[in-house]
Amino acid sequence: MAFMRKILYLLLVSFLSEIIFADNVNVYTSRHYDSDDALYEEFTKETGIKVNIISGKGSALLERIKSEGKNSPADIFFTVDAGNLWKVQKEGLFQSIKSEKILSSVPAELRGPNDEWTAVAKRARVIFYNPMKIRSSEIKGLTYEDLANEEWRNRIVIRSSSNMYNQSLVASLIANLGEENAEIWAKNLVKNFARKPQGNDRSQIIAVSNGEADLAIANSYYIGIMLSGSAGKEQQEAAKNVKIHFPNQNDRGVHINISGAGILKSSPNPVNANLFLEFLLSKRVQKYMVDKSYEYPIVKGVLPSSEISSFGLNFKEDNTAVRQFGELNPKAIRLMDRSGWK
Repeated sequence: MAFMRKILYLLLVSFLSEIIFADNVNVYTSRHYDSDDALYEEFTKETGIKVNIISGKGSALLERIKSEGKNSPADIFFTVDAGNLWKVQKEGLFQSIKSEKILSSVPAELRGPNDEWTAVAKRARVIFYNPMKIRSSEIKGLTYEDLANEEWRNRIVIRSSSNMYNQSLVASLIANLGEENAEIWAKNLVKNFARKPQGNDRSQIIAVSNGEADLAIANSYYIGIMLSGSAGKEQQEAAKNVKIHFPNQNDRGVHINISGAGILKSSPNPVNANLFLEFLLSKRVQKYMVDKSYEYPIVKGVLPSSEISSFGLNFKEDNTAVRQFGELNPKAIRLMDRSGWK
C-alpha cells in the first residue's frame, strides 16, 4: 500500500511539474536593457506565461547551453549581433522558426539560415562627427571605404578588433569588397587611428566631442542613450556636440546589424517560445522596445525614438544578409589581426 501511495505521489508531482513548466518560457539573454524587464512582465500579463531570465555574456551563455545539453531548460537565446547568433547556430542548437507571423514580419536578409533565428531590432554602425570641426563638404558622401584615405590620418577613433560589432563591420566589407580589398582597407584604416583602440562605443563619441578625434565609428543607439540623460549629464552634453553621418548612401547603404533571438532545439516550451517572439515583433511592443533601447524597429510602420529620429529617417540601409557576418567572422578576425588592428 505504501509503495502504491509513493508511486501515485511521484506521478502527481510529475504531472504538476509539467503543468507549471508549460506556463513558462525560459530566456537566456545577453541584452542588458532594464526596459526589457517591463516587456517580460507585459508578456506574462497578456498570456499568463511567466518569463524566466538567465542573463550573461553571449559566450558564457552558449557554453552553458552546450554543457546542459538536451536537458537545458533554455527556450530562447536572445542576444546582440548576428555574429553571436551564428555561433549558436553553428553548434546545431537552434530549430527553425515556423511562425508565419514572424516570417512575414522580418525580411529574409535579417533572418538566419533555415530561419533558425530572427532579428528583433536593428542598429546602424555610423560615423559620428563634431560639426564645429568638420565642414559639411568634408563629410558629404563619405563612405566606409573613404575612411582609409590619407586625408583622415590620425583623425579616427574606434573600438578594438576584439569587439564583435567591428568584426561584423569588417565581415560586411569582405562580403561587399572581397577579402583582399577589405584587408587593404583595414591596414590603411589603422594608419588613420587617432589613438590606440580603447573603451566602448560611447568612449569614441566622447573623444570626438572633446576634440581628441574628428570621426568616430560607433553604433547608432549609443547616441540615444547618451542624449536621454540616463548615462549622466556629462555624456548627455557630449552627445549634443556631435552629429551622425550615414555612410555609403550613394551605393549599398549603411551597415546594419541586429539584436535577435532563436528557439533552441531542446526547448521544453517551443509553443511559448514562438508566442514570445511574435510578441516582440508586434507593432506595439516594437515601439516600446525601440523607444527604450534606441535601436531601429524591424516592423514597418513603427518609428524609432525621438532622439534617434532627430538624426534622420530616410537613409539607405545595406541589405547584405546579416547571416554572412557570422559566416565570415573567422576571416574578419584573421584579417584584422594581419592589419595590426589591436
